[in-house]
Amino acid sequence: MRYLPLTDQDREDMLARIGVPDIDALFSDVPADKLLKAPLDLPRARGELEVERILGRMAGRSVAAGSVPFFVGAGAYRHHVPATVDHLIQRSEFLTSYTPYQPEIAQGTLQYLFEFQTQVAALTGMEVANASMYDGSTGTGEAVLMAHRVTRRRKAVLSGGLHPHYAEVVRTLSRMAGDAVVSLPPDLRAQEDILAAIDDETSCVVVQSPDVFGNLRDLRPIAEKAHAHGALLVAVFTEVVSLGAVEPPGAQDADIVVGEGQSLGNALNFGGPYVGLFAAKAKYLRQMPGRLCGETVDADGRRGFVLTLSTREQHIRRDKATSNICTNSGLCVLAFTIHMTLLGQEGLTRLAEVNHANAVLLADQLAGVKGVEVLNDTFFNEFTVKLSKPAAQVVEALAAKGILAGVPASRLLPGAGLDDLLIVANTEVNTDEDRAAFVAALKEVL
Repeated sequence: MRYLPLTDQDREDMLARIGVPDIDALFSDVPADKLLKAPLDLPRARGELEVERILGRMAGRSVAAGSVPFFVGAGAYRHHVPATVDHLIQRSEFLTSYTPYQPEIAQGTLQYLFEFQTQVAALTGMEVANASMYDGSTGTGEAVLMAHRVTRRRKAVLSGGLHPHYAEVVRTLSRMAGDAVVSLPPDLRAQEDILAAIDDETSCVVVQSPDVFGNLRDLRPIAEKAHAHGALLVAVFTEVVSLGAVEPPGAQDADIVVGEGQSLGNALNFGGPYVGLFAAKAKYLRQMPGRLCGETVDADGRRGFVLTLSTREQHIRRDKATSNICTNSGLCVLAFTIHMTLLGQEGLTRLAEVNHANAVLLADQLAGVKGVEVLNDTFFNEFTVKLSKPAAQVVEALAAKGILAGVPASRLLPGAGLDDLLIVANTEVNTDEDRAAFVAALKEVL
């Protein structure tokens, strides 16, 4: 057959050559509970027209984020993206751009990557930034691996306020490498004693602020304790707009800063592609993963841009590579950079202030609803409420009323006893009418 050319004998020969008994052995590293026990319950084969009709009906069941009051966050946020951003990134010279292997013909790509790095370094308060990661979660995993290389230790301590998906990525990478991970219990009010978990075997401490429950954290005491034990502080964020209002991690002595840049220039897009931000102190520059673009001059003294560091396996020997990241999420980076340039420092600050003010308004209104308790003392544009009913049920009931209310904590942390907690985000796109509709519907449901 044209598209299935291998015979059973071919497969047996390949398995014998690599020394495994069967195909299942190729998946031995995947946890047993993550493997399917049987094929998916899907129709076997349909024509193209039939498939379009089926998928169209399925898509029609979804509620678009922009069509109803939307208060969902927990790592992916709905913000207004100016039309200018989409217009510029669809220009042919940008839309088709890829890895700038030849700097002499990729000056435009290299320049906007350089500008992007400059913006990320300024936002995070760090000395150097790379030309991006896949997203915030994989960037966090890379930050932990980088800390292991710097400290020559193999144990990471994860805060209970770290986004569970980010923590799971770290645990997955660590399990494959045989590294140790200490994951603290969920920390609803930023009251965990993370300092007690730091010892002389610790490679890094990973702390998110604002954390997954919305709490703002003071990173200075954690950095001080980590450094006293020869460990690094990895500061994480999921909402980059918060850096327009909150003191940057670099000013709090973080060693590595990593987070998600989706909020600027990039729509929700059903969960991706997104763009990971990664910055560090200059002394750790050569242990950073990915690429770093630099500015130089050509033979005639004209300004130009190059790949200063490309510590990935396609550029140097595999055993010397700091990562195997094979893309810089270039189009998402460009969208981020254009949006950030349109805002400027003053615009970002104003945007952050509007986000915070909207969230405070909503928190005050929800606090007045019987059966609702706001748990946060501090927050940016996201906070956690405790409900008198299971949050997942409340979310479904509100969705039926045309309100996308937030993310149940039980969805992120199943089995952790957080069934009554709802994580709510409120950005600049929400109006007074949206908040009023949310509050009124929640009163009915509760």
